[in-house]
Amino acid sequence: MEPQIRYVRSADGTKIATATLGRGPCLLMIPPTPLWSIEGEWSMHLQREAIERMAASYTFVRYDPRGQGLSDREVDDLSLEARVQDLEAVFESLPADTAFVFSRGWQAPATITFAARHPERIRRLVLSGAAARGRDFRMNDKRRAVGRLLDVDWELYCAAFAFADFGWTEEGRQYALMISKATTPDIVRRGWLAMRQYDATEMLSSIRCPTLVIYPVEQKDAFVIRDAVRTLAALIRGARLKPVEGLYSQYLVSAPGVDAALQFFSEETPEATSPETGEDSAIIMFADVVGSTAMTERIGDAAFRERARALDASLRTVIKSGGGTPVEGKLLGDGVLAVFTVARHGIEAALGCVKASREADLELHIGVHAGDVIRESGNVFGGAVNVAARIADAAGAGEVLVSDVVRSLARTSANATFEDRGEQPLKGVAEPVRVYEVRWRG
Repeated sequence: MEPQIRYVRSADGTKIATATLGRGPCLLMIPPTPLWSIEGEWSMHLQREAIERMAASYTFVRYDPRGQGLSDREVDDLSLEARVQDLEAVFESLPADTAFVFSRGWQAPATITFAARHPERIRRLVLSGAAARGRDFRMNDKRRAVGRLLDVDWELYCAAFAFADFGWTEEGRQYALMISKATTPDIVRRGWLAMRQYDATEMLSSIRCPTLVIYPVEQKDAFVIRDAVRTLAALIRGARLKPVEGLYSQYLVSAPGVDAALQFFSEETPEATSPETGEDSAIIMFADVVGSTAMTERIGDAAFRERARALDASLRTVIKSGGGTPVEGKLLGDGVLAVFTVARHGIEAALGCVKASREADLELHIGVHAGDVIRESGNVFGGAVNVAARIADAAGAGEVLVSDVVRSLARTSANATFEDRGEQPLKGVAEPVRVYEVRWRG
């Protein structure tokens, strides 16, 4: 059975090619390097065997990142954010809301960032030959020597790159042929430079899905600094670290790597996918409809609820698109409660929610705060949640107010301005809280 090739569009319009094979739960494999293609991979004997094995139990999905394979080749943006947006577009095209994910090599920072922003989308995650920072991937003397050929002879570079890792083998010859057709010297050159700047370290603590980190037993086979692998596993809550014999390349999907991944995916239990209970820190956004009681009396309960439900759906879309998680448990009044891992994302999502409410002919007042929360049965509780709700109460119609701590976290990163509204006494909060009104910059 041949893979089905389809296209999706990333946020900037770049066309991304996907390949789907098999039936069952979704299993998404993240490609490892700029030197790869889903079309060429299918022609490699050992790779094809690994793909067919995984597709025997899963709807197995792969894709070509921007600049390579069957995806758009002429691209300017090779940033980490662009690669995350490619991954988001691929996820939106999957036949299920959630997927198992097998990520290898240099794409790990993009995978980590996606997993932190969209915890509800990944059932289980395997990271192989991975690090959170691009500069933690290593180039030995042999690979550095090969790199000098990139500006001299493309075909010779591809052959030397392949044979440097796999020797004068048939697999090495097939890999050399694949990468020579997969991309261009310009994309490889710019891709390596861009990936050296990737850093998703701050996202590691926000990953909530069960995670397995695998690495080769022999350090000489590793493409990543060993300490970086240990750090990766240590910073992801509950992650397992597993050495694997024969995992000789981040590029090829080796049989031991497939064994480890499939065994880990098969361990899923209802408990593993249920919402976690425990303490955590978060950026909390609370949005409430202005004058809901008066509007209900004016237009009637049924009409108001219909309009509010439509707005609720719009707000949740804005929140998820902005990297947040709407709380699916008990909501407070007519409001929406959401948590974020990054202050900038919470602020920008709040401003997006204001825009969505105006399009729905409703007004919101929104408060954003940061602090410790207690997660329980899909809901969040704690004093920080109450402060966010009280800050929302202090906001006027169409206003977003943030606490001083949120402003401090996002002052230089958010595309917004902050107007000091002074210390505000908040109902039920012992001390006044300094708040700022937020607006889009410009």
